[in-house]
Amino acid sequence: MITYNPKDWFTFVFRFHKADTLRKLFPLILAICVYCALIAYLELEIFKLGEGNHLKNISMMNTLLSFVISMLLVFRTNTAYDRWWEGRKLWGSLVNNSRNLAIKLQAMLPPTDENNRKYFRRLIGMYAAVLSRHLGSEQTRLALDEQEHPEWGNLDTNKHLPNQIATLLMQRVNRLYEEGIIKGDQLIVLNAELQSFTDVCGACERIKNTPIPFSYSVFLKKFIFFYVMTLPLSFVFSLGYLSIPVVAFVFYVLASLELIAEEIEDPFGDDANDLPTRKIADNIKKAVAEILH
Repeated sequence: MITYNPKDWFTFVFRFHKADTLRKLFPLILAICVYCALIAYLELEIFKLGEGNHLKNISMMNTLLSFVISMLLVFRTNTAYDRWWEGRKLWGSLVNNSRNLAIKLQAMLPPTDENNRKYFRRLIGMYAAVLSRHLGSEQTRLALDEQEHPEWGNLDTNKHLPNQIATLLMQRVNRLYEEGIIKGDQLIVLNAELQSFTDVCGACERIKNTPIPFSYSVFLKKFIFFYVMTLPLSFVFSLGYLSIPVVAFVFYVLASLELIAEEIEDPFGDDANDLPTRKIADNIKKAVAEILH
């Protein structure tokens, strides 16, 4: 995720970074410029067409379609941002739930029970790290210390790792209850926090595994393409060769909005504007370590 100063306008306007859509769209923008130049040359130099009623109809069509495409892009961008923001709220909940679980365990466990403290200190932080890798890749590989905690050797890295980590946490809490270290009402309190881990994981998976419907995404791309392809037919007679940069700029704006929506609709990847889940996981690990000291 890119960290920036929102008040620094000069940097925004004149600096280009790897996440800038201009870099990705530059070849297509050049192609649009060539296409527009070809249309302008044919209309002005070869066929020497004058502005007529048929061209006014094309201009009217572009005006009507501009309203439709703006509404579609607004819906597309808002939907993608909602998914990004929901992912951020879910990871914020995971931070709070991890801290709450650590705080409750710190209060419930005997001061001399270093073994259980160390177990929870490491496993709570591990859940966030595993979830981050799980959302970024379906095949997660994590180095486990099997000598210190033999039960970790039973984890199957080809299966759902966050669920396995949550199961280990629940098994250890249940063992504390069976051994009389915690009471029944304390078990109920801890169970709510443990359940929230799986709730967060499931909600994140829902975002990741349910993209924008394919038909809608394809339709919008086709709409942008054909809309831009018809712009030179009406712009050339009013702007001449100046229609080349105008059409290129219109394409840049429309296509950039679609690219931005594509990038943020899956907030758990490695793109520049995706959520910093690994950094959040590291912060959870540090916070839990400080609490369960």
